[in-house]
Amino acid sequence: MTDRETIEAALLRIADWYAAARRPLPWRLSPTPYHVWVSEIMLQQTRIEAVIPYYERFLSALPDIPALAEVDENRLLKLWEGLGYYSRARNLKKAAALLMEKHGGALPASAAELKKLPGIGDYTAGAIASIAFGLAEPAVDGNVLRVVSRLLADGRDVLSPAVRRSVAELLRGSYPRGERAALVTEGLMELGETVCVPNAEARCALCPLRELCRARAAGDAGRYPVRSAPRERRVEERTVLLLRCGERTAIRRRGEKGLLAGLWEFPSLDGFRGEDELRALYPEALSIAPCGEARHLFTHVEWKMRGFALELPEELPGFLWADAETIRAEYSVPTALKYYLKRL
Repeated sequence: MTDRETIEAALLRIADWYAAARRPLPWRLSPTPYHVWVSEIMLQQTRIEAVIPYYERFLSALPDIPALAEVDENRLLKLWEGLGYYSRARNLKKAAALLMEKHGGALPASAAELKKLPGIGDYTAGAIASIAFGLAEPAVDGNVLRVVSRLLADGRDVLSPAVRRSVAELLRGSYPRGERAALVTEGLMELGETVCVPNAEARCALCPLRELCRARAAGDAGRYPVRSAPRERRVEERTVLLLRCGERTAIRRRGEKGLLAGLWEFPSLDGFRGEDELRALYPEALSIAPCGEARHLFTHVEWKMRGFALELPEELPGFLWADAETIRAEYSVPTALKYYLKRL
């Protein structure tokens, strides 16, 4: 069979398999364009199990595009707190505002138009177009690339944008329309999440594509997909300061650009600092005590942190001062600093 014939046969089997085997995830129970959009943005870089409570809370607070367009940014970031990659939330709000302005408050039924919205790329546009609108548009993510690379025993680097585009075009040429477009898109995702899994032995005996899969036929499924070596993370050392005055602690808002933009943080200093250096910086401090070490991994950066609690006689200017309960309830502190939030 040619690659095209193999793909055509595989998509037929995937649609039938998924129709019978799909898990009842919340966004699948009501696949409106808005629900598909929000869920797909949340699922980027995040496990399904972690997303479910966030998705339900988000929709309860912001049930439609008008509500999303009007939400206060601090409220939005609080709803998103813990999911990470906060630019995703900001792009949702920006896109909602554009939809209200130019599309009557509705997502357009066109992959090309969807890709003009902030935060929507090829994958998300394909997911919305096929799942919500039944268009013949694939949504190619890591799960789909893994399934296709094993199916075709394709040894190309799946991290290459050219390979991703090639796979998308191959799928698009065989994609169905209507309800089966949604079945194929979600079926490919489901297969990669539950059967043709990463970082573990593929469950080939359960796979609806086992008779078509070239990697399985060669007994070599573990070889695929092929990936180039990941880039090493840059390590940054930081000293986190819990500046306390009575029951209130100092926090500040990060800048509008860069890592964790717009979120609230405890003040910090570059590098590891000792008690003597902190005493020189804060001579008025009544006490200075270590409050633990923490580590956080971002995509390309690793933070290594050492914390100190400083008791001050009065609140310093330039910060927002609040008690621990208020900080937890009202201000979006990133997961990277949750260790120190707990120390309050």
